[in-house]
Amino acid sequence: MKKYLTLKHKIPAFLLLLFCLEWAQAATILIPPAPNIAASSYILMDFNSGKVLAEKNPDKPLPPASLTKLMTVYVVFKELASGHLSLDEKVTISKKAWQTPGSRMFIEVGKQVSVEDLLKGVIIQSGNDASVALAEHVAGNESTFAALMNQNAERLKMLNTQFKNSTGLPEEGHYTTAHDLAILAQAIIKEFPEYYKWDSQKEFTYNNITQQNRNRLLWRDKSVDGLKTGHTEEAGYCLVASAKRGDMRLISVVMGTNSENARATESQALLNYGFRFFETRKLYDGQTPIIETRVYKGDQKLLGLGLAEDLYVTVPRRHVQDMKAETVIDKRIIAPVKAGEEKGLLRVMLLDEQIDSKPLIALNEIKKGSLFQRIYDEALLLLDR
Repeated sequence: MKKYLTLKHKIPAFLLLLFCLEWAQAATILIPPAPNIAASSYILMDFNSGKVLAEKNPDKPLPPASLTKLMTVYVVFKELASGHLSLDEKVTISKKAWQTPGSRMFIEVGKQVSVEDLLKGVIIQSGNDASVALAEHVAGNESTFAALMNQNAERLKMLNTQFKNSTGLPEEGHYTTAHDLAILAQAIIKEFPEYYKWDSQKEFTYNNITQQNRNRLLWRDKSVDGLKTGHTEEAGYCLVASAKRGDMRLISVVMGTNSENARATESQALLNYGFRFFETRKLYDGQTPIIETRVYKGDQKLLGLGLAEDLYVTVPRRHVQDMKAETVIDKRIIAPVKAGEEKGLLRVMLLDEQIDSKPLIALNEIKKGSLFQRIYDEALLLLDR
């Protein structure tokens, strides 16, 4: 027989209150607010799960200054991956590239410089001259290269971005957002790890001139390994940063701070907040069976269902044990089935809240079964109505 606590048991009031408080805390997720960041716009995003942990005006279009060069190098990386360029390929420096104002790599007119050196000049030294040289080499001129930048932005679903040049020098109609830059940073790290290593390089020497990386966090925090600074009078001081601690990587974007020190300090505050109060776990591998389900009228009876890609989930620290996953599967799956077809849904719950959902896809093909199998399964389906 069940026993229930009632007033006649004469439980001391303070014990009853303590019990209620502990139960309430166990059922409630308590997260302190993000630090107060002195920036026009910012975002903090987990690299693997894509979950946004903190934000302010994340979709407000703003001038990005040299943060533009993240897309410049991304386009060049894509050209390298497609085989249209090679790192040792020589680029002849034009007068326009040489004359480009602002931060410079100090390349010279008519000289030939390797694609690799120009990329390092952009990534480490923030060279406007190197950016224009690469743009001209890839697309013939900078305006055509900007069209390539915008095509890649659209493909990456950078919904509030438009590029007019490869450098980020002020130009009407040249803008992006903190959210879009976080998406771009995520793509660079994920797609091009072999080139991303240059983002953590603290200095680069070209033409006997050594320049240091402007990302101060590379010196302040060993977990930081990228990405890019930017500054113009119009844009203020900006920084896209990424850090990895253990298995967790975060991306922060701050735009419109008032000094070099401020952009570093505010970025550090965001990163520390994310690592302190959240954790990311890999729940399932992509292309791996999570569950099997019955298939009718096929040459096989069981179909493996799983996810197209690895599933990572970011949750408040100490609440991993409160997660659970549930599947919703199509009731009647009838052959033929093609690999990749959506046949259900995986939901991830944290306490009573759904925090993520992904389609369950067929991991293998199932063809039509024999005439006997189809007739037999049709009879089963009729009986099951």
